[in-house]
Amino acid sequence: MTVTEVMAELRALEDPKVRAVNAKHGDDHAVNLGRLRAVAKRLKTQHELARALWATGDSAARLLALLIGRPKAFDRDELDTMLRESRTPKVHDWLVNYVVKKSPHRDALRVAWFADPDPVVASAGWALTTDRVAAKPEGLDLAALLDRIEAGMTDAPDRLQWAMNHCLAQIGIEHAEHRARAIGIGERLEVLKDYPTPPGCTSPFAPIWIAEMVGRRDARV
Repeated sequence: MTVTEVMAELRALEDPKVRAVNAKHGDDHAVNLGRLRAVAKRLKTQHELARALWATGDSAARLLALLIGRPKAFDRDELDTMLRESRTPKVHDWLVNYVVKKSPHRDALRVAWFADPDPVVASAGWALTTDRVAAKPEGLDLAALLDRIEAGMTDAPDRLQWAMNHCLAQIGIEHAEHRARAIGIGERLEVLKDYPTPPGCTSPFAPIWIAEMVGRRDARV
């Protein structure tokens, strides 16, 4: 399919109700994600089409591009540019989780983004760092991460604050030697303490999150 044909199909799938729901979360696309994934499944991997769809700037097209592109085929500078262009939450999240995490450039980008003055870019660096806290903590200074969280999380913009809080919780969950401090930081800062949590879901408030996940793991042992 050509870009024009794909864009026409995406336009035909737009639903005003979906757009209204997404707008509440800061997103601007109107295509149900299940239907978007069905389109991606039919198209399969088409990297050049993915690049062309990304270039349209349309959020639905960019989400589709992230599903049909080859993560390892994007170079470092290209991924950096794409992240800086990703200003809506869903595009940003999918780029980090579906593409960058599978890229050979992930750790170089993690380091660069972590220190970036743009809080949206920095949040991606924190997300990649959180992934390493759980999967490959060797080489990370966890105490220094906790220092940064303690000093900066309260006043961080929303997306960066959320990413830092996730890192705080992950350190507490995965690393028993830092657990008491992680819980203590969460209790003192009270970030997301009053976040509305649906029944059956775990609160994002770090002390509760840590206790819940550690308790579940201990129960399985």
